[in-house]
Amino acid sequence: MEEILPGGDMTRVVRVGDTVRRATGPWTPAIHALLDHLRSRGFDRAPEALGTDEQGREIISLLPGAVATYPLAAYVMTDRMLVAVARMIREYHDATADFRPPDDTQWQWPAHEPAEVLCHNDFAPYNLMFEGQELVGVIDFDTASPGPRVWDLAYTAYRFVPLTDPANPDVPYPGVAEQRRRLALFVSAYGIATIAPADVVAIAVKRLRELVEFIVEQAAAGDPAQQAVLDRGDTVIYERDIAYLEANRSGLSSK
Repeated sequence: MEEILPGGDMTRVVRVGDTVRRATGPWTPAIHALLDHLRSRGFDRAPEALGTDEQGREIISLLPGAVATYPLAAYVMTDRMLVAVARMIREYHDATADFRPPDDTQWQWPAHEPAEVLCHNDFAPYNLMFEGQELVGVIDFDTASPGPRVWDLAYTAYRFVPLTDPANPDVPYPGVAEQRRRLALFVSAYGIATIAPADVVAIAVKRLRELVEFIVEQAAAGDPAQQAVLDRGDTVIYERDIAYLEANRSGLSSK
């Protein structure tokens, strides 16, 4: 018996017993190799790849807990959770540092240089699993691709600090001073001395611009999921947040 799971904005996701099933893509073999690699490195907070079913859908293990949904519960935006998220993404990055994808790998999301790790590219509340008020796992690796650590950190900081304009409808606006404090806490908890808050802000601008371009291009190419994203006005929100970050770079990253 199949149960449709919440989320799945891009593809239909169903539960069958203790497994999750959804459509595959050209990137699926590399993503399954990545999931296998994570297990071999002791990172067990990602799903286990279990092959494909008779309908050609990928099979992955079902993680405990549930993702966070908007509007976010208060505990998701606490300092304690911000530190937990930073430490989990550091643990994930470290586990991928020696991953070597197959030569014929096709990534859904573009790779970026330097290719220090396998970026998750969407390490956000809606892809993190929570039990009670504890962070327990991460899902949805389909957009993973090689890139620098700070590329991943930028989008996660955007979602969790949050690095957003006052008009962003998803999260309450905390003010520049609080954004600066939480960004510094997030970067410190991640723990790479060469990555500074200013780097995260600068890359967040590039990351959001690329996201807008991706949505517009895919919608124009006939992707119904991205057309729906475009129609509901997400790119307008991202463009406004980009302008906010550009206008407040020094205030967000100065001590």
